[in-house]
Amino acid sequence: MYKKFYGLTRNPFDISPDPSFFYPTSHHCEALASLWVGTQWRKGFVVVTGEVGTGKTLLARYLFNLFTQKQIAFSYVFNPRLSTLEFLQFVVSDFGLPASGKGKGELLVELNKFLISRYQQGSTAVLVVDEAQLLTWELLEEIRLLTNLETSEHKLLQILLIGQPELDQKLDSIDLRQLKQRIALRCTLKPLTEEETRNYIHRRLARAGANSQAGTIFPLRTIALIHRYSRGIPRVINNICEAALIEGFASKNATISTQLIEQVANDFRLLDSPPAAPQIAAAGQR
Repeated sequence: MYKKFYGLTRNPFDISPDPSFFYPTSHHCEALASLWVGTQWRKGFVVVTGEVGTGKTLLARYLFNLFTQKQIAFSYVFNPRLSTLEFLQFVVSDFGLPASGKGKGELLVELNKFLISRYQQGSTAVLVVDEAQLLTWELLEEIRLLTNLETSEHKLLQILLIGQPELDQKLDSIDLRQLKQRIALRCTLKPLTEEETRNYIHRRLARAGANSQAGTIFPLRTIALIHRYSRGIPRVINNICEAALIEGFASKNATISTQLIEQVANDFRLLDSPPAAPQIAAAGQR
């Protein structure tokens, strides 16, 4: 709707996890490196946590592209609210193996054969569990036991748990101390700084065709206010920017003003704790 008006070829702030919009902050690069190294070095367990909207699923999608390029088999559990049997059936089926009507023992045999085959081919297999904070205690223990599928030197199945901070709390529980001891790498995604927010917005606009116009559409003062209201959460940044572009198009404003951001923040109920007005040196104002 607004693309032609702002000189864009696609919507820059869709909240769907499109890997082409991946923005590599230091925290995201660290998490990606941990996930990749954990997979390549057959570390077994890797855990990545972060607040809602910090880009965990987008990170996973970016990783899946790498897996596909390297022909690494992976199973992606995006909804872990499953029984133990349902979980195993889903994982085995997602690896492309027959799972229908099989019991737990049969599923584990199928999975073990598959993992040994991958190992003999010089490759590995990865289980990625998103929203892992929703895993039950019973299912977390079952996942721990999957790490027993191993040779004398390497883990046959690499397990990546991705979730909200509640996952950290679960893993720190005394009841899961055996699982915690098997975690090889652990990292946390943080909200963006103001500088990262600016680069994030400009990168998305550039990917959407804005190029040198990015700074004109969202001036520095506007971005500073977006950062304050979003608190650096990428998903909230996307929501604010998308709504601002729609409102800007409707009012035929080629530049998104701070007043418009105030209006959008009010619409999204982000004004409970109004931020102080952003302070930017006059030389940098636009």
